[in-house]
Amino acid sequence: MIDILYFARLRESLGLAREQLEVSQNIDSIADLLAHLRIRGEPWSTTLAEGESVLAAVNQEIARPDTLIKDGDEIALFPPVTGG
Repeated sequence: MIDILYFARLRESLGLAREQLEVSQNIDSIADLLAHLRIRGEPWSTTLAEGESVLAAVNQEIARPDTLIKDGDEIALFPPVTGG
């Protein structure tokens, strides 16, 4: 089981701050996870679309699409942050 946290506009668009998901053999990386979430349909497919900027962290460390995930991981998904 992985714990997924949604932040900022993702939380607002999806209407969800957190969920747990059973990790299957088809979900090995951040890219796999995002693809799995997109197939849920709207609003997932639009909010997490491949052209949208979505950043991820695994266990509080910034992750790339090819970062591997495993049972027990905490995955945070959030939009890019700008500052000034």
